Parts: sequence; structure tokens; C-alpha cells
Amino acid sequence: MKPHLSRLISRRAPRLAALLPRFLCLAAFLSATLARPSERWATLEAIHQIENPRNSEEPGRYGEMGPYQFREGTWRMHTLAPFSCAVDRRVSDAVAVKHYNWLKEQIERRGASASPYSIALAWNGGIRAVFSLRPPAAAVDYASRAASLAAQLQHQELADAR
Repeated sequence: MKPHLSRLISRRAPRLAALLPRFLCLAAFLSATLARPSERWATLEAIHQIENPRNSEEPGRYGEMGPYQFREGTWRMHTLAPFSCAVDRRVSDAVAVKHYNWLKEQIERRGASASPYSIALAWNGGIRAVFSLRPPAAAVDYASRAASLAAQLQHQELADAR
């Protein structure tokens, strides 16, 4: 190494070393922030594929509508748009993100991890299912399938990015 470069590095090394913890915290924050949308997308896409894989516009058995099979009460929690808009994928996606974020906040506020499994469990069985000692078996099955599918979608997304 050239002498002037080694002097410059040796003078700046303490300053750079002092910045390293801040840099690592920033890197961890950014990686967590960047990972969340991917996990959210994968979880919501898994829910969509389970709920309405053929994008049927027909209401479900209990009046659920759209790609995520929203019930009208859930729809009204997050938007003033008419419930008939639930069949519009763009509108439904926006409401799904709001509902996902609401579920995530509720789960984390109660001290649990908002994993794809717990989000799907709450999506299907309600928030109480996440904290129940015996959640409904159908909700547990649903959450297991959604979490597995979300993991596959994330894995595929990472493989496609390479």
C-alpha cells in the first residue's frame, strides 16, 4: 500500500470504527424493512390462492367477495368503497394490505409474533384464534396451508431475483 494511503486509513480508522455500529443498525433496519413487504406480499398472495384461486366474482357461502373473500364487516373496517368493489383486484388488494397491517398491529400489540402463520390464523379465525389455547381446527389448517404457501412464494421470489 502506498504510504499516503496507509497514513490516511490509520488516521480515519477510529472514526470509521465508531461509525460501524450505526452502519450495522441501519443495515439491519433496512433489511427488515425491505423484507416485510415481500413477506406481506407472499402472505396475502397465499391467502388469495386459498380463498379464491379462480378469481370468481360469485359471493361465497357467507357473502364473502373478491380475491381475499372479505366479509362485508371486515371490508367496512378499512374502506368507504362499496362492498361490490371487493371483486376489483386493485381495490381489494388495497383493503387486504390495510387488513394485513391491522392484524399485524393487533397481534404484535398483544406480544406475539406477526408471522405468516399468525396473520393467516387471524385472517381466518379472528384475532382470538391467535391467542387461544385451542383455536378452531379449520383455522389452524388454513393458517398452516397459508404459511407453507407463503414460504414457497417467498422462496420462489428470491430464486427469481437471482
